Amino acid sequence: MSKARTNIEKLYDVIKKPLITEKSMLATSLGQYTFEVVKNATKIEIAQAVELIFPGRKVKKVRTVYMPSHAKRMGIKSGQTASSKKAIVTVEGDPIEELIGA
Repeated sequence: MSKARTNIEKLYDVIKKPLITEKSMLATSLGQYTFEVVKNATKIEIAQAVELIFPGRKVKKVRTVYMPSHAKRMGIKSGQTASSKKAIVTVEGDPIEELIGA
Protein backbone atom coordinates (compact mmCIF):
# COMPACT_ATOMS: atom_id res chain seq x y z
CA MET A 1 0.00 0.00 0.00
CA SER A 2 1.15 3.47 -0.81
CA LYS A 3 1.47 5.92 2.05
CA ALA A 4 1.55 8.88 -0.34
CA ARG A 5 -0.88 11.60 0.59
CA THR A 6 -3.04 13.30 -1.97
CA ASN A 7 -2.97 17.02 -2.57
CA ILE A 8 -6.35 17.44 -0.85
CA GLU A 9 -5.08 15.76 2.33
CA LYS A 10 -2.09 18.13 2.35
CA LEU A 11 -4.38 21.15 2.02
CA TYR A 12 -6.26 20.19 5.17
CA ASP A 13 -2.98 20.46 7.10
CA VAL A 14 -2.10 23.94 5.80
CA ILE A 15 -4.40 25.81 8.19
CA LYS A 16 -3.69 25.12 11.86
CA LYS A 17 -6.36 27.24 13.56
CA PRO A 18 -8.20 30.55 13.28
CA LEU A 19 -6.77 33.44 15.28
CA ILE A 20 -9.47 35.14 17.33
CA THR A 21 -8.40 38.58 18.57
CA GLU A 22 -10.13 41.94 18.87
CA LYS A 23 -8.44 43.18 15.73
CA SER A 24 -9.31 40.08 13.71
CA MET A 25 -12.95 40.23 14.85
CA LEU A 26 -13.23 43.83 13.64
CA ALA A 27 -11.87 42.75 10.25
CA THR A 28 -14.60 40.12 9.81
CA SER A 29 -17.03 42.90 8.86
CA LEU A 30 -14.78 43.49 5.82
CA GLY A 31 -14.72 39.77 4.98
CA GLN A 32 -11.17 39.26 6.31
CA TYR A 33 -10.32 36.23 8.44
CA THR A 34 -7.03 35.45 10.17
CA PHE A 35 -5.58 31.94 10.37
CA GLU A 36 -2.40 30.43 11.77
CA VAL A 37 -0.78 28.42 8.98
CA VAL A 38 2.26 26.18 8.59
CA LYS A 39 5.48 28.09 7.96
CA ASN A 40 6.17 26.70 4.50
CA ALA A 41 2.65 27.34 3.11
CA THR A 42 2.33 29.49 0.02
CA LYS A 43 -0.45 31.98 -0.67
CA ILE A 44 -1.89 29.71 -3.36
CA GLU A 45 -2.03 26.73 -0.98
CA ILE A 46 -3.67 28.89 1.71
CA ALA A 47 -6.34 30.10 -0.73
CA GLN A 48 -7.05 26.54 -1.91
CA ALA A 49 -7.26 25.30 1.70
CA VAL A 50 -9.77 27.99 2.72
CA GLU A 51 -11.93 27.27 -0.34
CA LEU A 52 -11.78 23.54 0.47
CA ILE A 53 -12.58 23.85 4.18
CA PHE A 54 -15.32 26.49 3.73
CA PRO A 55 -17.17 25.49 0.52
CA GLY A 56 -19.10 28.16 -1.35
CA ARG A 57 -16.60 30.91 -0.52
CA LYS A 58 -14.22 32.47 -3.03
CA VAL A 59 -10.88 33.80 -1.80
CA LYS A 60 -10.19 37.27 -3.12
CA LYS A 61 -6.82 38.03 -1.50
CA VAL A 62 -4.27 36.40 0.84
CA ARG A 63 -1.71 38.30 2.89
CA THR A 64 0.88 36.46 4.98
CA VAL A 65 2.90 37.62 7.98
CA TYR A 66 5.87 35.81 9.51
CA MET A 67 5.76 36.04 13.31
CA PRO A 68 9.31 35.61 14.68
CA SER A 69 10.06 34.10 18.06
CA HIS A 70 10.50 36.34 21.08
CA ALA A 71 12.54 36.02 24.25
CA LYS A 72 10.35 35.34 27.27
CA ARG A 73 11.29 35.29 30.90
CA MET A 74 9.54 34.17 34.06
CA GLY A 75 11.67 34.77 37.12
CA ILE A 76 15.05 33.13 36.61
CA LYS A 77 13.85 30.89 33.80
CA SER A 78 14.21 32.26 30.28
CA GLY A 79 13.29 30.87 26.91
CA GLN A 80 11.87 31.55 23.47
CA THR A 81 8.35 31.53 22.09
CA ALA A 82 7.77 29.54 18.91
CA SER A 83 7.88 31.35 15.58
CA SER A 84 4.84 31.04 13.35
CA LYS A 85 3.13 32.33 10.24
CA LYS A 86 -0.32 33.83 9.95
CA ALA A 87 -2.48 34.55 6.93
CA ILE A 88 -5.11 37.24 6.54
CA VAL A 89 -7.60 35.95 3.98
CA THR A 90 -10.17 38.18 2.27
CA VAL A 91 -13.26 36.20 1.30
CA GLU A 92 -15.99 37.40 -1.03
CA GLY A 93 -19.49 36.08 -0.74
CA ASP A 94 -21.25 34.92 2.41
CA PRO A 95 -19.48 35.47 5.74
CA ILE A 96 -18.06 32.43 7.54
CA GLU A 97 -20.51 31.97 10.42
CA GLU A 98 -18.20 29.62 12.34
CA LEU A 99 -15.61 32.39 12.73
CA ILE A 100 -17.89 35.37 13.38
CA GLY A 101 -18.82 34.30 16.91
CA ALA A 102 -22.34 35.72 16.78
